Amino acid sequence: MRATTFLMFQGTTEAWLDLATSTVPNSRIVSVERYGPDAPGPEGSVFMAEAVIGGAPIRCNDTFVQHAFTFTPSISFFVDLDSEEELTRVHDTLIEGGSALMPTGDYGFSRRFAWIQDRFGVSWQLNLP
Repeated sequence: MRATTFLMFQGTTEAWLDLATSTVPNSRIVSVERYGPDAPGPEGSVFMAEAVIGGAPIRCNDTFVQHAFTFTPSISFFVDLDSEEELTRVHDTLIEGGSALMPTGDYGFSRRFAWIQDRFGVSWQLNLP
């Protein structure tokens, strides 16, 4: 048995994967399968992608069905970073076009912490233990 986090996007899977894997240490795209010409989704969009984000395996895709929901901040990537410089770099890259849910600061449970939502609506808790 294997449990994997799954993220469903509406046409932005590849752009989000590029942002996440180029920003978060220990991240990479493992595979990307695309819808073909006779598939139910738009040709070339992401049918299924597998990636590793900060060492954690994930799967994601582009849905062709419009849903009345998107991401919620209560589900987030919690990333422990090795230095203040690394936290600042990751924070500044991911928050571009997004928003701060908890601005970077010392909240007593870590030396430095930020909870942000990226421009795709995915939430990140960035931590310097």
